[in-house]
Amino acid sequence: MKSFLEEVISTISKSNSNIFDYILILPSKRAGSFLRNILKNNATQTSFAPIILSIEEFVEDLSNLKIIDNTELLFKSYNAYLKTASFNEKEDFESYSSWAGTLLNDFNEIDRYLINDNAFFRYLTSIKTLERWGVQDSQTELINNYLQFWNGLPEFFQNLQSLLLKEKLAYQGLAYRVAASNVENYAHFNRNQKHVFIGFNALNTAEQSIIQELLKNENNQVLWDTDAYFYEDQNHSASYFIRKYLKEWKYFRNDAPIVIANNYKNPKSFNLIEVQKNISQAKYVGQLLENISEDELKKTAIVLGDENLLMPILYSLPKNIKSLNVTMGISIKNFPAVNFFELLFNIHLQSTTTYYYKEIISILNHPLGVLVVPNASEIVNTIISQNLTHLSLEDLLKFADINSHHVVLLLFDNWNDDSAIAIKNTLLLIDTIQRNHPSQSIESEVFFQLKNVFEKIEALNQKYPHLKSVRSVLRLFTELAATTSLDMEGDAYEGLQIMGVLETRVLDFENVIITSVNEGIFPSGKSNASFITYDLKQHFNLPTFSEKDAIYTYHFYRLLHRAKNITLLYNNQPDGLNAGEKSRFIRQLEVEKHPNHTIDKKIISPTVQIEPKQLKQIIKTEDVMNRLQDIAAKGFSPSSLTSYIRNPIDFYFQKILRLNELEEVEETVAYNTLGTIVHDALETFYQPLCGVALTVHHLSAMKQRIHDEITRQFKKTFRGGVFNKGKNLIIFEVAKRYISNFIDREIAEVTAGNIIKILQIETPLVMDLPIPELEFPVRIHGKVDRVDEYNGQLRIIDFKTGSVSQADVEIINWKDINLDYKFSKSFQVLTYALMMNEKSPLLNAEAGIISFKNLGSGFLKFGVKEKAGNRNKSQIITNETLENFTVELKKLIREICDPNIPFIEKEIIQ
Repeated sequence: MKSFLEEVISTISKSNSNIFDYILILPSKRAGSFLRNILKNNATQTSFAPIILSIEEFVEDLSNLKIIDNTELLFKSYNAYLKTASFNEKEDFESYSSWAGTLLNDFNEIDRYLINDNAFFRYLTSIKTLERWGVQDSQTELINNYLQFWNGLPEFFQNLQSLLLKEKLAYQGLAYRVAASNVENYAHFNRNQKHVFIGFNALNTAEQSIIQELLKNENNQVLWDTDAYFYEDQNHSASYFIRKYLKEWKYFRNDAPIVIANNYKNPKSFNLIEVQKNISQAKYVGQLLENISEDELKKTAIVLGDENLLMPILYSLPKNIKSLNVTMGISIKNFPAVNFFELLFNIHLQSTTTYYYKEIISILNHPLGVLVVPNASEIVNTIISQNLTHLSLEDLLKFADINSHHVVLLLFDNWNDDSAIAIKNTLLLIDTIQRNHPSQSIESEVFFQLKNVFEKIEALNQKYPHLKSVRSVLRLFTELAATTSLDMEGDAYEGLQIMGVLETRVLDFENVIITSVNEGIFPSGKSNASFITYDLKQHFNLPTFSEKDAIYTYHFYRLLHRAKNITLLYNNQPDGLNAGEKSRFIRQLEVEKHPNHTIDKKIISPTVQIEPKQLKQIIKTEDVMNRLQDIAAKGFSPSSLTSYIRNPIDFYFQKILRLNELEEVEETVAYNTLGTIVHDALETFYQPLCGVALTVHHLSAMKQRIHDEITRQFKKTFRGGVFNKGKNLIIFEVAKRYISNFIDREIAEVTAGNIIKILQIETPLVMDLPIPELEFPVRIHGKVDRVDEYNGQLRIIDFKTGSVSQADVEIINWKDINLDYKFSKSFQVLTYALMMNEKSPLLNAEAGIISFKNLGSGFLKFGVKEKAGNRNKSQIITNETLENFTVELKKLIREICDPNIPFIEKEIIQ
């Protein structure tokens, strides 16, 4: 394959000219570097290289102006904005920067297309006035200010240009306008110099004016990178601009255009790959590259329709990739360090004396937070253990190590919404990070770039003191982070090439893999990021979305000119605004298929292998058995035994390994916390009445104390938590209502003549449980919530703040009680009854649940039924009942302590 640039060199050489006498102008610097490399490889003798310039470099030379970046332009434009007298009310820099970028882009277009600015702004103002025509007979202040803004744009535009030209600076469009005005003079003084414009397509008016003026000199020429197949098709968008220039430019009335090649009709193989999700594209690209030889990889380019796929592609590259060149940088916004500073700025957006715990933990748990604050994890644990939801700087300093105080101050001292403090503290933090972080890593380069970004912000803020707030610094930082990238080292001319779409201009590859060939990405679709209306663009011949589509069409088909193997991947899954629709370019290839081309279609879906879930099994080792003996000696609790019934693996984790759930700050009162509060409040109320029959006086006195007691219990159990607002206030009222409703029910019972005598409240119980099959002693223990006498009937009561029904405390088959977790409530109350019976034989007792969510059902008694649906049941705890339960209890404990029975996970069906 002979590339376009090689054909350019051949074409120039055929004119009996020495190519080294030329100024060669290309669309981009990258295209120039590839041309220079071809010249070097083809050189047969030592000679001076030609002058090779990108069009932007050539325009800078022509205009004698330096093109500044968008960030500095934003600051300088704000100075012009402040000097514009037509704007009576000036916005602050933060507000200005939110809309100025769009306006400056419009200014850029106006200048690049050499629009008469006076006529343009008159037309624009008229349109905006018509938009508000007849809104009211007398226009409001808002409408007047709105119209004043559009009326003031001509002055703003002139002020900005004057300010920049005084300093020999320009934005791109202004440089183009000045270059176009200077080109005639340049052409006169450089009439013996040979210029060649190479590989251009969509030219703005200024570029057309410059090239046409230079083409008046017969030494100069323009070489189009097009193909006869598209050039001869009068309806194909890929040649729209070139046909337009050939038709309109005076130069081509006498000089026939040079159509360099006719390659598209050559045999080509197209592979259209439909995949699910973007990551699947990256993975499939990796699979394709595995089967490509090293020689073929040198002729291969991966073109990213969506440049966000760069990192997934890099991670998916196979091991056979020995040489790689990535023409685009990796944006630093994708690195955690940027997220760290965004988090930090966000907590300082408002001046405050306290910080929300989640914001603090997000900083301290971040890898950089851990790096700069050595005892960050200890601070986090302290916040969690003390259940602190809002903390002051003094709190954090108290928790931090003395050596970390200076960093804590940088992170959490009040920035007073001052941009200078924010920038200063950030730079000091980056210095600290760089001192503590290994220098030989990609992150160290990220920190270096971050420091450059903030130093640039600091320099701009000192030169143009427009950044008044932390938010304005954050906005600028976010924009700069998005445009700052890490350049990847590699051989630019060897091995696999990974490129963006614009970087492929004038470059050719035999094997091309294009990703994200989806509608809305390639081509990008309509964009409305402009204050210029569609009709205004049409009137002044500014490019609309139609021309933008033609540009994308040219880039797409230009890649196919000389390629032999083309793979086009697209995502078929709708995701957000992405409809998952393949690009119109793919459809066009299918409809207009050339006879010499083959098209193969594939639908690629990830291989899903559903393997049967292997339930965990834990063998009981000697250490496990020793731990079980320790537990048995101290006593099995009903909750630990029911935990085993629910899932033996849970028992293993909680009791053998002693692993607890991750402790977190309890921002909203948890359900178990509510249960503790209610239980402890009831204990406080009823404990003094043990041995006493309840009276209405006792109970009424309790009701008067409910608010104070619940408040005390919240402060004790919900440590550091706020419960005077939001969800917690609702839960606080629920706890009060639970207690109040329960006491009201007790009052009703006593008033009805029932005698309730409290015997025990929150009484700890323990019992030795001899099991001959085990060689070590076994105990059970627990704490019964309440034991009372109801009209002489002994009741063993367990309180539940959750919902419990009568069916939950009834059994039919005794064997089920240690097999099915749904009988856990019965298991629990029977355990209490068994332990009480050991202490003092139960002659006439009932055991059951009082559910605060089902208080209307009263005392839910344990019962044994002969069969389901049978209303007859035995609800008295008899010796037979306890003996049957003891058999099952011992059977359960023997299983737990049997070294030959592993802990086998139960499949929990949700």
